[in-house]
Amino acid sequence: MGASIHTIPLGFDNVYVVKDKGVIIIDSGNPKKGKTFLKGLEKAAINPDEIQLIVLTHGHWDHIGSACDIKELTGAKIVMHENEKHLLEDTSKPKMPPGVTLWGKITAKLMTWFIMPFVHIRSVKVDIVLDNNEFFLNDYGISGSIVYTPGHSSGSVSVLLNSGEAFVGDLAVNSFPLRLTPGLPIYAEDYPALINSWKMLAKRNIKTIFPAHGNPFSFDIIREELDRTNTA
Repeated sequence: MGASIHTIPLGFDNVYVVKDKGVIIIDSGNPKKGKTFLKGLEKAAINPDEIQLIVLTHGHWDHIGSACDIKELTGAKIVMHENEKHLLEDTSKPKMPPGVTLWGKITAKLMTWFIMPFVHIRSVKVDIVLDNNEFFLNDYGISGSIVYTPGHSSGSVSVLLNSGEAFVGDLAVNSFPLRLTPGLPIYAEDYPALINSWKMLAKRNIKTIFPAHGNPFSFDIIREELDRTNTA
């Protein structure tokens, strides 16, 4: 029997709880969402102290916002890529990634002006610092691994389960107002790197994409976008 997956919305983001022989969570949502997180765990019948890892897919504010709170509530270790751990460990003001579509550029400006000045993230130490090598999760009771997938940001990672589920952070999106349909993101620090990350993932056994924003969808949708990119 495969892992069970529970979705806890924390603000604009999904936090995913993956339970197999062990329990990990993926991302931590917006700031000040610790109580909401506990309610989500209670609904999923999971005790906070069961969680061993908090895997942060990247360092943007809406993914690391409640990492400190959740670590205090669970005692779990925070896992993050070396390129972006400073975004959680110091108190620098968060920034928006650049837009890669017209709508992305417009909304990035709006977010920078009207939301980012009011975002405050509690700093906390990253316990496990990832490099570009694959990090296997077997020791934490999860049949899968964390792989480096840069492009949306320089420290973006994805969690891949051996059963075919991929938790990709903002490497893909499926929610309004970011997109009307599931697909590639409208923000990226390095769009060619993002496409290369997807080409790498296309070689893996992936069936279903779990984005941080929106509902899961078939990996076939991304394959179709990659095909259009290759023929453009």
